[in-house]
Amino acid sequence: MADLKQESRDLIALALNELKKIKKLDAADIDSASVTAETPPKPEMGDVGFPMFAFAKLFRMAPPVIASEVLKVLAENTQIASEAASVGEFFTAGPYVNVRLKKGNVSAKIIENICSQSDKYGTLDESGQKYLQNRRVMIEFSSPNTNKPLHLGHLRNDALGESVSRILKAAGADVFKVNIINNRGVHICKSMLAYKLFHEEKGETPEKLGMKGDHFVGQCYVEFDKYLKGEKDKPETAHPEAAQMAEDMLVKWEAGDKKVHELWKTMNEWTFNGMMATYKRTGISFDKFYFESETYLLGKEIIAEGLKKGLFFKAEDGSVCVDVTEAVGKSKDGGNQLKVLLRKDGTSVYITQDIGTAVSRHKDWDFNQMVYVVGSEQQYHFKVLFYILKKLGFSWAEKLFHLSYGMVNLPEGRMKSREGTVVDADDLIDSLRDDVLGEITSKGREAAVGEPAVVAEKIALGALHYFLLQATPSKDMLFNPKESLSFNGNTGPYLQYMGARICSILRKAEETGITINDEADLSLLTNPAEWELIKFLGDYPEAVHRAAEKLDPSEITAVLYNIAKSFSSFYHDCSILGTDNKELLQARLKLVNCVKTVLKNGMELVLIPFMETM
Repeated sequence: MADLKQESRDLIALALNELKKIKKLDAADIDSASVTAETPPKPEMGDVGFPMFAFAKLFRMAPPVIASEVLKVLAENTQIASEAASVGEFFTAGPYVNVRLKKGNVSAKIIENICSQSDKYGTLDESGQKYLQNRRVMIEFSSPNTNKPLHLGHLRNDALGESVSRILKAAGADVFKVNIINNRGVHICKSMLAYKLFHEEKGETPEKLGMKGDHFVGQCYVEFDKYLKGEKDKPETAHPEAAQMAEDMLVKWEAGDKKVHELWKTMNEWTFNGMMATYKRTGISFDKFYFESETYLLGKEIIAEGLKKGLFFKAEDGSVCVDVTEAVGKSKDGGNQLKVLLRKDGTSVYITQDIGTAVSRHKDWDFNQMVYVVGSEQQYHFKVLFYILKKLGFSWAEKLFHLSYGMVNLPEGRMKSREGTVVDADDLIDSLRDDVLGEITSKGREAAVGEPAVVAEKIALGALHYFLLQATPSKDMLFNPKESLSFNGNTGPYLQYMGARICSILRKAEETGITINDEADLSLLTNPAEWELIKFLGDYPEAVHRAAEKLDPSEITAVLYNIAKSFSSFYHDCSILGTDNKELLQARLKLVNCVKTVLKNGMELVLIPFMETM
């Protein structure tokens, strides 16, 4: 409905400029972009509302008076009145000029747009061009460590990254998806040390134990923490020296120790292969993988060069540091804030790798925007990273953006991987799938759904991804598996159910020999339930545009839920296959088919499998 709102906005701007002439005001013309369009809170208040508050200073009049004057111009100016009449009925509502759009004309325009654009509907602006066709966006997401499997927190990261990538691509951007694999560092050495302590002599491997490789390595990481801290209330079982043992192993790794590298490669391969299986299962893909083991040396070289130039300095303990007070402000005690770039033993830290990785990426793919999808707890890190890259003189550092997202917690509390309280991604999806499969079996619907295990997996993924994407990224969330699987309310399975119901209607029409007539009279779609549904279909392109600009998939989930909920009302209030009016039947079938198109397009953007039967 974006073009129809724009037509109304243009008319309001014309009327305001005409009023300016009448009042003989010496001021620049009012551009339609400065006219705000809103959706009235109640249907009886019209379809679009234009507040006049912004023009009170210019006209030196109260907003309700301006609204009345604008309405007078719209009615009395012959040229403007003629155009306004073709759009709809304009009227005042206090400080607003509202419009009831002509239902028949609007319905026809929206439905014909959907039919003609099909899978491209929602991605084009009023001129038929892609919104972001000149933008080149590199987007980093997932960024797992190779000392543990993907978990619930990663699932939110992955869903955000993949969904934002699809939305940007749909809006016309050239998108390049990357993943930095954190495959080196002391945390990796902790898993390696645990393997040597508890599994190496037995010759145990993931294959021999019947485990996914990433799950086995994650178990080693938990075992290290237990070995370090000892049993609860038994301090004599702790091994505090283990922390130094892991640090020593990292020094050996950086020195190229052959045995350490052999074990490192083996365990990294176990984890990486396990993660790739999870990515495939959840529909996540990447254009390129970067590995910290390959980029940290470049980072060290860049730090060394910056040290020579006086951009950084050596602290008394021998570590290389930078003053980042300009980026993050003074410390709590009022002092300057310093960031270590190289430890006193010369080993690198996270930010060292990130500096090298950023430089490598820009050389590989000349982006005009780089988006890091990383949790909100890393806001400080990215402020510092961007500041250092600017300090080093990289002009493209101005194009870096941290898409910060909130924590995902469970009803039991926050997850801690080192303590083994993390919910593994695979285990969670298995649990959701098994719950759905149990419902299918208990209701005896195995034959109706076709392949119960496949259907259950798709419903599980739809439930999970919708739950993770329905909130704005910055919000923390409490993941409730039972709520996510509900077929009622604001959930992924609810969208999937509505999609399957729509497909069932269209199948029944085809089975009874009814085909959709391209020349259906769409002006017949004037029932309030039809009109509400059509308006939400018309809102979809604006939602895609907002989601692309804000990097926020919740804009898509919100409009999809409105469409699904509105379709349910339409289905209840308007007979489709049961109507005796053949022309109305054709118009409604065409509308149903358009709802299917838009739901399918939108669900693809938010990683929800569209299902024709359930």
